[in-house]
Amino acid sequence: MTQARLARFTGVSRSAVAQWESDRAGYSSGMLGRIAEVLGVSVAMLREGWGGLASDSILSADEMTLLSLFRQCEPSDRAVLLQLARRIAGSAEQGDAAETADL
Repeated sequence: MTQARLARFTGVSRSAVAQWESDRAGYSSGMLGRIAEVLGVSVAMLREGWGGLASDSILSADEMTLLSLFRQCEPSDRAVLLQLARRIAGSAEQGDAAETADL
């Protein structure tokens, strides 16, 4: 995620985000919660880092973008998106099963 995007989602300036990243400025505990929410991680994760996580629990840039866009949707649109994602995932699983059966 870019500094500008994180700034937009947390309601601060891009330079504030740059200062956080370079440890030139701190942030309030409330802001840490907002940052965690935007990034889709826990506050503990922000404090402790990625070291304790399994690699499959780390979100890719595309996953973070999807999560961010999903959070911007109205509840009724979220329901439609979930239904579509489940249908697509089910089709992918059926395709995987068919390929495995062919082996």
